[in-house]
Amino acid sequence: MEDEIEKLLNTLTGANAVLLSYANGKIEELDASRQRLIKEIAALNAETISPQKIEFLSAHLENWNTIDFDDRRQVTDIILSQVQATSDYVSFEWKI
Repeated sequence: MEDEIEKLLNTLTGANAVLLSYANGKIEELDASRQRLIKEIAALNAETISPQKIEFLSAHLENWNTIDFDDRRQVTDIILSQVQATSDYVSFEWKI
């Protein structure tokens, strides 16, 4: 997929408006496919959490108010793939 995008970008030198429009559409299509695959891979990875990590998460989530910052960071690294925050909202993308 990356190779296809690179190939399209390399052919754009000297391209006319019609070709650029076609290339933009194809690149958007390929990028959407890539994003979908990335999410599918993340979902598959989330499904394979080891029993040790589950035990770690359970223990830390039960004691969330008493664990230190580094332990909280480790927990969030395991369960969150992305956090987006603005002055109006916060959104989370979960790994699990």
